[in-house]
Amino acid sequence: MLCKAANRVLNRNEPTFLEETCSRILSFCNSNSLKQGISVHSPVIKLGLHHHLYLNNNLLSLYAKCFGVNKARHFFDKMPHKDVVSWTGILSAYVKNGNHDTALRVFDSMLISGESPNEFTLSSVLRSCSSMGEFDYGTCIQGYVIKEGFDQNPVLISGLIDFYSKFGLVTEASNLFITKGNHDTVTWTMMISSCVLAQRWVQALQLYVDMVKVGVAPNEFTFVKLLGACSVHGLNYGKLVHAHILLRGVKLNVVLKTALVNMYSRFRRMEDAIKVSNSTPEYDTMLWTALISGFAQNSMFRKAVSTFHAMGVSGIIPNNYIFSSILNVSSLMLSLALGQQVHSRVVVTGLEGDVSVGNALINMYVKCSDNVEDALRVFRGISLPNVVSWTSLIAGFAEHGLQLDSFHLFTEMREAGIEPNSFTISSIIRSFGAAKLLPQILMLHGHVVKTNLYEDIAVQNALVDFYAEFGMLNDAWQIVDTMNRRDAITYTTLASRMNQMGHHESALHIITDMKNDDIKIDEFSTASFLSASADLGTIMTGKQLHCHSVKSGLCKWFSVLNGLVNLYGKCGCIHDAQRAFGEIGMPDIFSWNGLISGLTSNGYIPSALSTFDDMKLSGVKPDAITFLSILSACSNGKLTDLGLEHFQSMREIYNIEPQLDHYVHLVDILGQGGRLEEAMEVIQTMPFTANTSIYKTLLRACKAHRNIPLAEHTAKQGLELDPLDPAFYILLTNLYQDAGRHYLAERTLTVMKEKQLRKNPSHCWVEIRDKVHVFVAGERSHPRTNEIYEQIESFEAEFKKHGYLFQGIGHSYYHSEKLAVVFGLLNTPSKATIYVIKNSSICRDCHNFMTFVTQLIDREIIVREGNRLHSFRKGECSCRG
Repeated sequence: MLCKAANRVLNRNEPTFLEETCSRILSFCNSNSLKQGISVHSPVIKLGLHHHLYLNNNLLSLYAKCFGVNKARHFFDKMPHKDVVSWTGILSAYVKNGNHDTALRVFDSMLISGESPNEFTLSSVLRSCSSMGEFDYGTCIQGYVIKEGFDQNPVLISGLIDFYSKFGLVTEASNLFITKGNHDTVTWTMMISSCVLAQRWVQALQLYVDMVKVGVAPNEFTFVKLLGACSVHGLNYGKLVHAHILLRGVKLNVVLKTALVNMYSRFRRMEDAIKVSNSTPEYDTMLWTALISGFAQNSMFRKAVSTFHAMGVSGIIPNNYIFSSILNVSSLMLSLALGQQVHSRVVVTGLEGDVSVGNALINMYVKCSDNVEDALRVFRGISLPNVVSWTSLIAGFAEHGLQLDSFHLFTEMREAGIEPNSFTISSIIRSFGAAKLLPQILMLHGHVVKTNLYEDIAVQNALVDFYAEFGMLNDAWQIVDTMNRRDAITYTTLASRMNQMGHHESALHIITDMKNDDIKIDEFSTASFLSASADLGTIMTGKQLHCHSVKSGLCKWFSVLNGLVNLYGKCGCIHDAQRAFGEIGMPDIFSWNGLISGLTSNGYIPSALSTFDDMKLSGVKPDAITFLSILSACSNGKLTDLGLEHFQSMREIYNIEPQLDHYVHLVDILGQGGRLEEAMEVIQTMPFTANTSIYKTLLRACKAHRNIPLAEHTAKQGLELDPLDPAFYILLTNLYQDAGRHYLAERTLTVMKEKQLRKNPSHCWVEIRDKVHVFVAGERSHPRTNEIYEQIESFEAEFKKHGYLFQGIGHSYYHSEKLAVVFGLLNTPSKATIYVIKNSSICRDCHNFMTFVTQLIDREIIVREGNRLHSFRKGECSCRG
């Protein structure tokens, strides 16, 4: 149509009309970026209008928009006349293309030609100075601006604010903003953007309030910048910004919709994100990318995939960002089939050589495929692999157990002239650390010490993690002490590794280190400290962490809520555990496992089993950890048939291969039900080599059912594995005594003494006013030992007075659990619950003692032995023993 219109123009003999018609066509095509407008170029030449400066400037702009900067430059060089618009047009084309070095050279040529720049020229030059890091050049431009009287121009004020902000000089940008008056929307928005970029969130919000007060209307870009501060101000702030958008009637264009989708996705509000995206029919690639990424970040993988398909149906061709996002979803889903389908689409689109897509493909094949050759093939197909490509491949080979090949690739990378960055080194250290490659890590440590990478906090944190994982805590702390700057990751890493090693008290001491370094406790460190409190049984410390998480807004994070469920479940506060669980919007497998485990250990067997059913109904698939709790519940509840049914369902229904710990629970279930021969058959036929734990489990069952022959056979099997384990002798001795075979009990004890075997003294600990007090069986070193013993004697006198049938054994005075409980009673408020942790099983005498104590006084006593809790209240125990 445009060609026909142009030809009709040639048949007219009215030059003014012809010029006007060409100008209108070019102006229309420029506004709509229509390539057909270039067809006017030919009539312009034929009509002899090729010297017409206005037409040429419009053609230059159209070439730049539709055919790129190279075509535009060719046209520019052929222009017979050029003015400030021509020079600004080609210069801004280079700036938009990211070719800032050439843009500055064009500006120099413009000045040499004698043409004076205008505010738009200078604004583009300032953008190039920012991108090139040319601070001195930019200040020279500012000097020119002042000299030529442009210092009140809003376009240049905005440009200078942006320039100073990009160099981190927000104070200078603010001073410039304050000293220049009559700002327009663009200038206000630029200043807000500068504050957001500098993380001056409160200042950004105040600027918006001031902007509205002075009567300057914010536009969609203002709100996009304000939404960038939501990560700190929280969801309510984001909703408030959204409300202002609606109240002010700001058009919800695609850019603003994308910012809102990103905001709601960050706070796990995908329903709101979908509502925003569907509020208008306009979609573009960035909005689709935001939706897919949002679903991926919130582990809604199926939604991410369906959104990817919906985008294809809409006719929008995926770009490299879209492909990278959906490939990352494939990696998180561990779906090789999906990844291969996306790979085929990548090939069809012609993006297989794109480095970002290639990197996502490498990551997908490394995570999802058993064959590293797939990842290597993709790597070889990338035209210019970057440091991320190499890092992904090297880490992938290490994760697949090909550590030697991984190290060779690291060498090859350096030979190819690609120097590793901090992410490369830290990734390799973590991969090699997971593979326990101590010599290679030490060599890498030596390499980074010789480079400036050693000062990088990511590398230092990776080294701290490596040494802590290997149990080399002194080496880890040495690195921490030499760090110029530490962050939450540094301390969270240490706390996590200390928890794994059982150093829970040391892990909690890290809270003080973080305070001394003025580092805020984040959601990850809070989760680690809650885990330490749970395992140590320090309920008061855990409650303080809970209070902190509420005040700091961390209590909405999955990791923190899961940590609270675990804490309260392990400390006997099952109602608090259920309350924390109820605050989780969409409980994951860790949430359900924590609650089921807590219910089981606290003796709420029916509730644990019904919670397991609720979990399955919610669509969350149980894992191996879930079944450990369920089998334990069946064991504690003496539900033999149900326990067998659940054990069989692991493989048959859920495709979970039982591990040795599951077989230990199975033996316990059969033993509790008196099916001892079947339990022994399980041990003999299971696909694992038996350990001492499973034999001791069966031996306890033999003791409960007084099956001496099988007990002797079981003890013999266990002692062949560990001849120095005194538990087998003690269990046999107790069995003989219960059965009246005292001479066999004496002989067993004699053998034990001849072998110089002694049971490790049991110990307990109790937390009083943020201090942990440890009590060891038979020890009298505690400064208040005499007072404790007097109170025990007083209790036993009361037992006799009330007619309780308590037959205390003399040496039970020395039992650690009794000492810890009485100390707690003497040193806590009259209604406070006593929490005691014990490293071994509570004895019958101490169990009776605590039962009777809670009949005398209105107190709750909670004793944890391993994963099981005894909650004593009003003369009853949760174990019903």
